[in-house]
Amino acid sequence: MKMIISWTLIILLAFTAQTSLLTFIDFHGVSVNLMLLLVVSVAYIHGWKSGVGIGFVTGLLQDLTTGSFFGCATFTYMTIGLLFGKFATRVFKEQFFFPVMSAPVAAVIYFAFMTALIYLLGYKIDLITSTQKILLPLVCYQLVFAWFIHKIVFDFDKFAKRHG
Repeated sequence: MKMIISWTLIILLAFTAQTSLLTFIDFHGVSVNLMLLLVVSVAYIHGWKSGVGIGFVTGLLQDLTTGSFFGCATFTYMTIGLLFGKFATRVFKEQFFFPVMSAPVAAVIYFAFMTALIYLLGYKIDLITSTQKILLPLVCYQLVFAWFIHKIVFDFDKFAKRHG
């Protein structure tokens, strides 16, 4: 029960930081996606089941609060949690290179899924402009914040194993 409360607090703190504090450093309305970084880190540390679970919770939270197409973020985060969680058995847990380098890849996957879903819903998308104005800043932000978020998740996991 303590772990569920602790993870809930981490998710809520990350979401609060993403939607309030980090909006001050946005670039044309694009800011870091801490929920995506959280999903990737949890998936690498705990595997695909936890990655899908965290993806569901963070995606649902984002879907409920943003007012965009309901279910798109949930589906996308769950898929990313599954994909990166499958690599968890092949990566040393103490190594930070893969989770940090996976953050831009996850941003590209997130962008591709969201763009495809929006396009399938019938909206016109200028792919070149969207890539320049949304994807490139998102990839840069994800790369800058990936180590910090993964370090927090990794340290929390170690703390939980010692005191849980």
